[in-house]
Amino acid sequence: MESLIRQLEGLARQQPVVMIFEDAHWIDPTSRELLDLTVERVPGLPVLLIVTFRPEFRPPWSGEPQVSMVALNRLDRSGRTALVAQIAGGKALPNEVVAQIVERADGVPLFVEELTKSVLESGLLHETADRYVLDGALPPFAIPTSLHDSLMARLDRLASVRLVAQIGAAIGREFPYELLRVVSGLPEGELQGALARLVGSGLVFQRGVPPNAVYAFKHALVQDAAHGTLLRSSRQQLHAEIAETLETHSPELIDTQPELFAQHYAEAGLSDKAVSYWLRAGRNAAASSANREAIAHLRRGIEAVTSLPDGSEKDRVELDFQHALGPCLIATQGPVSAAAGETFARARELCERLGDAPEYLQVLHWLGTVRAVRGELRPVFGRNRGNRRPRRSARGPAGTAQLAARFGIAAAHDGASRPSARPDREGGCCL
Repeated sequence: MESLIRQLEGLARQQPVVMIFEDAHWIDPTSRELLDLTVERVPGLPVLLIVTFRPEFRPPWSGEPQVSMVALNRLDRSGRTALVAQIAGGKALPNEVVAQIVERADGVPLFVEELTKSVLESGLLHETADRYVLDGALPPFAIPTSLHDSLMARLDRLASVRLVAQIGAAIGREFPYELLRVVSGLPEGELQGALARLVGSGLVFQRGVPPNAVYAFKHALVQDAAHGTLLRSSRQQLHAEIAETLETHSPELIDTQPELFAQHYAEAGLSDKAVSYWLRAGRNAAASSANREAIAHLRRGIEAVTSLPDGSEKDRVELDFQHALGPCLIATQGPVSAAAGETFARARELCERLGDAPEYLQVLHWLGTVRAVRGELRPVFGRNRGNRRPRRSARGPAGTAQLAARFGIAAAHDGASRPSARPDREGGCCL
């Protein structure tokens, strides 16, 4: 974070800077932290920081003296009419068409734009030198009543390229040409023709040229509409193909973006594969101190674990998640976190169920610490108090000392006067 802020400060020393954060209501936790830090630092810099967001976003800095809040109200009737004319290329539309668009768009610029384009593409109008003319009476339901219906109508009229839009939507808001080509299996000419139509419709933007081109839906709602047209079975198969293609053609992403694979396998209904990637994503994020992202990934993984068959293997996998989740909760919510206490209590239960989990004493230590800080005098040890035998991998003088210390802390939290220890025949220590 500090490196990025220093880079901003360096740019600002050279010349004034305009910095824009769009759609902050969808911001991820790490970017949110960077935004908050930037707002804190910009008062002493020649920087104009512009942040756009929906009303439900509640920034902590909205009342700061260096911040000016500007509410963008819905377009009034004259503004909507002017936007319709602009999208129509300056050519007049029939009054009854404009009236319906203006009424149904409810002042939302994106809706005005999409409704106008939907009508222009519908075949209801024919173009003359200076205006559009209705070919007949305006049908009652010719103009969609919602933004989703408008987007669906536009996609329906692009039926010949719908498959490409669906595959792109399954890949993500942005989708690279090469991945799209491999997953679709379409000939180059057909694929590029379909993409050209999507770009020409304004629903998709293009950056670069094939095979290095990257495409992006103009809005998340367009992606959602295209993705929503897929039947469940087709959607699951498509997400599985995307994940497998990425594993084959972009194996480096397995280490750098495991959450990408987890999301696709989760969408594919392949929980067993999604679980391993969620765990890797959570651990990667925690190692980078991106604890909020780590919590999100690990909780998604725990949710996926519930669909695995019951048994020791399922318990072992869940323990991995709970053990990784607890410290992240403490890092973000502090040691008084009730969620952290519940997480370590669940981890203790899983340890005792498994019988010889190497994390057991560490879990007891964390659980005892959380409960002590919270002033809770409930027992730390579960019903299986005798199950405290450390694994061989943790033995040796240093390992034994560390485990004994953790056990002692846990026992102290539990109200035990003295934990007993005796030599182990294999050179370790039994607690």
